[in-house]
Amino acid sequence: MVATPIGNLADLSLRAIHVLAQVDAVAAEDKRVAGRLLAHLALTKPLVSLHAHNERAGAETVCARLAAGEAVAYVSDAGTPAVSDPGARLVAAAAAAGHRIVPIPGPSSALAALAAAGDAQGSGFRFAGFLPAKGAERRAAIEALAAEAGTVVLFEAPHRLAELVDALAAGQPGRRVTLARELTKQFETVHTAAAVALPAWLAADANRQRGEFVLVLHALPRAAPAAGGLPEKAERTLALLLRALPLKQAVTLAAEISGAPRNALYAHALAHRAPAA
Repeated sequence: MVATPIGNLADLSLRAIHVLAQVDAVAAEDKRVAGRLLAHLALTKPLVSLHAHNERAGAETVCARLAAGEAVAYVSDAGTPAVSDPGARLVAAAAAAGHRIVPIPGPSSALAALAAAGDAQGSGFRFAGFLPAKGAERRAAIEALAAEAGTVVLFEAPHRLAELVDALAAGQPGRRVTLARELTKQFETVHTAAAVALPAWLAADANRQRGEFVLVLHALPRAAPAAGGLPEKAERTLALLLRALPLKQAVTLAAEISGAPRNALYAHALAHRAPAA
């Protein structure tokens, strides 16, 4: 599983070049894209098509080559395979057949954006990939972002970017958001601002809505603890959940929503639980 450049060819690692030179064949999300990369390296390899719409059949072809003793590299169009790209089914099929899976790490637009965001409040992150394209499913996904207190990294298509930014500005106006555009390419842009300011920033220059985009929703600032030791928001969340859910389930959900320690929430719930009738 070979990570390939997301724009700048100089990001291709020496190990990736060595592997591509040594393998017997290269499976690719797009054989044309892979062919250009191999030509840049002055390499000629048999190419196997393996994309989102034929991954099962492509995996069978690759596994047959592996069973015959060949070494096969898989490359997606850009970045790390199986991260919002095909590759996961191939890995599962190859592993189930007893073949060794070797990750060749390298470029990742999600990690590049996170590194440039400077999210000092964050501790870890959730990778959301692409949101649903339209309809109720998309609206629900955008609303769910508001419930995420931690750092979230997601991708968005250019023609849906303005709508997403407008929704973030309306739903979480004060939240800091980093918009990373065309990472590692000529017109790379990394802009961080409160969500409420992003629509005007985008509208100020039509070029800012062109290219490939990664958004980093910065972690929300931790609320100050209330007198009882828990943030006030966590206490309110727990109280609401306890009205409808069993204690353990309410505590688990409150911890996920608020980021407060589960043990502290559990102790608070026990201490403030209404006595049995």
